[in-house]
Amino acid sequence: MGHREDLLEGAKRCLLEKGFARTTARDIVKESGTNLASIGYHYGSKDALLAQAYVSLVEGMSDAFEGDGTALTAEPGSLERFQEVWSNVVATMREPGSIWHLSMEIVVMGDQLPEVRDHLARAQREAGRGLVPMLMGGREEDVSDETADTLGMFYVTLMTGLIAQWTFDPKTAPTGEQLTEGLRQVIAGTTKG
Repeated sequence: MGHREDLLEGAKRCLLEKGFARTTARDIVKESGTNLASIGYHYGSKDALLAQAYVSLVEGMSDAFEGDGTALTAEPGSLERFQEVWSNVVATMREPGSIWHLSMEIVVMGDQLPEVRDHLARAQREAGRGLVPMLMGGREEDVSDETADTLGMFYVTLMTGLIAQWTFDPKTAPTGEQLTEGLRQVIAGTTKG
C-alpha cells in the first residue's frame, strides 16, 4: 500500500476508536505510519480524509446488509425482502463499536464542518443508488438518477431515522419486522377507498 491507502486505513481505525471530533491529524499519522504532509498532498485536509474514510466504512457495510455476505433469499421488491434487508441493517446497529454512532456525530457536527457536510451530501445519492438494487433487485449501475433521487432517498431517509433511533435509545428502536409492519400499514392505508 502507498501513503494514500495507508492514510485512509489509519483514518478509518481512528474514526472507529475516537470518533470524528476527537481524531487529530497526528492520530492519523501515528496510526498509518505516514507523515503530516501526506494528508494535505493526498486528501487536501484532515477533514476531507476523514470524510472519505467514513464513506469507505459505510460502503463496507453493504455485505452485512445483504446478510453477512450471503445472498438475500426473498424476492426483490417484496415485503419479505424489505424485512430481510432492514433486519440485517438493524443487526449492524446492535454490534459493539458500530459505525452508526459515528454517523450521528457527523450529522450533529455538519454545520461546523461544511467541507465534510458537502462531501457526505454528495455521497447520499450514491448511498441511495446502492440501496435500491439491494431491496428491489437489479444492478447499481442501472439505477437512474431519478430513481436514486426518489426511491433511493426514501431508503436513505429511513436509514438516517433508524440510525438516530438506535443511537438515542436502542431499547425502543424498531426492528426490521416492525418497520415492515409499518410499511404494510402505509400500503393498506393508501389503497383504501
